[in-house]
Amino acid sequence: MRSDFPELQAPARRRLLGAGVLAASAMLGGCGFALRAAPTFSFQVMRVTGLENGGVTRALRGALESSGVRTIGSSTAAPGLAPQVLLVVLVDQVERAVVGQTADGRVRELQLRTRYRFRLETPSGRTLIEDNELLMERDLSFSETAALSKSAEQDLSFRDMQTDIVQQVLRRLAAVNLG
Repeated sequence: MRSDFPELQAPARRRLLGAGVLAASAMLGGCGFALRAAPTFSFQVMRVTGLENGGVTRALRGALESSGVRTIGSSTAAPGLAPQVLLVVLVDQVERAVVGQTADGRVRELQLRTRYRFRLETPSGRTLIEDNELLMERDLSFSETAALSKSAEQDLSFRDMQTDIVQQVLRRLAAVNLG
């Protein structure tokens, strides 16, 4: 094994490397760097109303449940569970639009969109988060010869946009203070 520092023995090299790692971690800690932690919420029970069966809403409910927040549907009777907040889902849709064509009219490029609009309020009607719309767009090239792989790429893009929107909504919900 070749060494750039032949004068340093293995234990001395390890100490030098350890000191370098320690110095780098101290600098990162000093600048305020921290990994994003799981969000915490000021509520434990949420009722979801409106378009509660959309893809983003289902994923959001799953993420909330895994964070310890109980979600109740609008038609679900939950004796003993009084919701502290109401999530009103106004829009939960995916769109696919042709944005580019060849000279002979074949589809060349698509634009994929995921749109989610919601509002958060208390059961008494006080608005905690005004109507808020999140829109994600992705461009996707298209080829008829690779239609199957492009379909899989489209599905993956929609799932990726859905995950991004869920994370944004979770951060907005975590910022709410019921006090």
